[in-house]
Amino acid sequence: MEAVPSSSGVPHPGYACRNISTSSALQNRTHVSCDIKGDVAVVRFNTPNSKVNTLSKQLSAEFTDVMNEIWANEAVRSAVLISSKPGSFIAGADLNMLEACKTAQEVTQLSQDGQKMLEKIENSPKPVVAAISGSCLGGGLEVAIACHYRVATKDRKTVLGTPEVLLGLLPGAGGTQRLPKMVGLPAAFDMMLTGRNIRADRAKKMGLVDQLVEPLGPGLKTPEARTIEYLEEVAINFARGLANKTVSAKRSRGLMQRLTDYAMALPFVRQQVYKTVESKVQKQTKGLYPAPLKIIEVVKTGLDQGNDAGYLIEAQSFGQLAMTKESKALMGLYHGQVHCKKNKFGNPQKEVKTLAVLGAGLMGAGIAQVSVDKGIKTILKDTAQKGLDRGQQQVYKGLNSKVKKKSLTSFERDSILSNLMGQLDYKGFEKADMVIEAVFEDINVKHKVLKEVEAVIPAHCVFASNTSALPISQIAAASKRPEKVIGMHYFSPVDKMQLLEIITTDKTSQDTAASAVAVGLKQGKVVIVVKDGPGFYTTRCLGPMLSEVVRVLQEGIDPKKVDAISTAFGFPVGAATLIDEVGVDVATHVAEDLGKAFGERFGGGSIDLFKLMVQKGFLGRKAGKGFYVYQEGVKNRSVNSGMDEILQKFRVPANPDVCSDEDIQMRLVTRFVNEAAMCLQEGILSNPLEGDIGAVFGLGFPPCLGGPFRFADSYGARQLVDKLRKYEAVYGSQFTPCQLLLDHANSPSKKFHQ
Repeated sequence: MEAVPSSSGVPHPGYACRNISTSSALQNRTHVSCDIKGDVAVVRFNTPNSKVNTLSKQLSAEFTDVMNEIWANEAVRSAVLISSKPGSFIAGADLNMLEACKTAQEVTQLSQDGQKMLEKIENSPKPVVAAISGSCLGGGLEVAIACHYRVATKDRKTVLGTPEVLLGLLPGAGGTQRLPKMVGLPAAFDMMLTGRNIRADRAKKMGLVDQLVEPLGPGLKTPEARTIEYLEEVAINFARGLANKTVSAKRSRGLMQRLTDYAMALPFVRQQVYKTVESKVQKQTKGLYPAPLKIIEVVKTGLDQGNDAGYLIEAQSFGQLAMTKESKALMGLYHGQVHCKKNKFGNPQKEVKTLAVLGAGLMGAGIAQVSVDKGIKTILKDTAQKGLDRGQQQVYKGLNSKVKKKSLTSFERDSILSNLMGQLDYKGFEKADMVIEAVFEDINVKHKVLKEVEAVIPAHCVFASNTSALPISQIAAASKRPEKVIGMHYFSPVDKMQLLEIITTDKTSQDTAASAVAVGLKQGKVVIVVKDGPGFYTTRCLGPMLSEVVRVLQEGIDPKKVDAISTAFGFPVGAATLIDEVGVDVATHVAEDLGKAFGERFGGGSIDLFKLMVQKGFLGRKAGKGFYVYQEGVKNRSVNSGMDEILQKFRVPANPDVCSDEDIQMRLVTRFVNEAAMCLQEGILSNPLEGDIGAVFGLGFPPCLGGPFRFADSYGARQLVDKLRKYEAVYGSQFTPCQLLLDHANSPSKKFHQ
């Protein structure tokens, strides 16, 4: 559309978009707006009622309309794409739109529509500049790399990446074809196969971004608002420069990059790269995830057979992957994470500003680290100076590793550490808003510290226990204010494991629960909330599975084989290694407690085998010996030969009907899933979604299966019950299916996830 000249014959800047208002498009545009500054059109993305912009049907349609108007408007010579949201350029495609598709063809069509639109931008006669602030991920990155130039703010919040692989997908709007040409094959594979986020400064070095803009400080407006205005100004200048040919979009590539490009142009070098990457992917995914191998195939097709073939196979593969059960499982986990990042109890009456942690062991120091680095003033108390020193050293090491990775400066590290107080007494506890105890797993020790703490803390202070199996109501029995007592079960190592399991008793108040969830979310955790009972949810599901692992070992299958069988099924850590990681003493302790609570159902392997291991000092990784021998810096660990006589002593005959690799996998998994279903049946879990999240993020249940409930849906409850009955015939009541699974097996329309 042409700009209408004013009486002086000069088009008004901004007039073009004003006079479009005669068309219906403008009145109804809610996601994309456009204003014209001189001869540059500024296109703004702003998804209403959302923290982030996503490429929904609505946004894509409006974006297409706006671009068509810009191309038709002779007064406009270039365009800038920018977001009105400070923390998000475009965070990716709208997942609900993908999930609404019933067939692979529909998803392929969405991919092809995206490809066509971005191809028009890439071939636009008018230069288009992407002005990036905040998350520029997935489809958002694909929009940016189709533009002629990219300017980004050099800010922590600005990250670029292709996380599609983490949802079992691949970049479906031309990303697999454009990215290798832009950053080179090795870097493109690294981005697409790991889904890792790339910060702005690194993106500039890689050639993913052309220009960086330093963020501004506060002025008449907030720093965010000023930075976005400045970013827009810089982008407009580049757009003008590109249109006037005073700025070149050609990148000067360094010598190393030029050499790499030259090498990658040789077919036999490329074949070598594909081979190396493929074998690495095979090793890491055990062939359980289809997306990474598809990504390699699609990139390969584009480079070896040209653009048309590349775009076609990208769209087709995108459609096929969206229909796989792996992608549905990973999408389910994504929705679960979003669900678990909300506080269902609302805002607590008082924000936790000072947190006290009792016990500076591995867990206590870990909890202190993830709290202090999120700006919570933290007191770390221990009973012995030696223990306290070790704990503080652990926090320092954890933060220092971030400095080494350049995600913190040494100044930031020191200012974070200045908020950590290490001490041997209860000084300052009168100011604490929450106390988390991580002392020894013994009910008498727990009662002792609870009484000591209640004598010094203020009335509003919450008392949380990081126990992995002792019922919270038993701990709260010694409290004068049981409504303020709650369980906060962290997983080791605390700074790496994402899950926090919060346990409420019948007496825990809503505000106490709100406080605990708020602290967990602030620490960056994925939070599930469960009811109290022996082993809560996570430990209780792990119990029967580990008992089965011990039985398998007693049947004569060596630890390495047990590990291989369980990782082949999708467990990130082998089952025997897991016992070493948990600690054999801890496992013994938990097994005894749960055995007392649940009786025969938690039987299987012999608990005396564990006790003998503890007696001999084979406590697992922390002691340097468990099922394996652990040495500093030795990657391929050997089986602990001292275990031979212990395993021999507890040897039981194996029944060949239930000892194939598949049977062993199913014996471990069916006991886990059956117990998870029982937790839902008894109301320990409030919904299957949190059950899946707890199992995957806390216990390493195979992510490709999406969790025990998603697995029960996809494998089929009937089939699961049949397996349980088969093993029940050999081993008895440990495999008796629970009522809820039987209900699902008897009515096929029943699903845990609709």
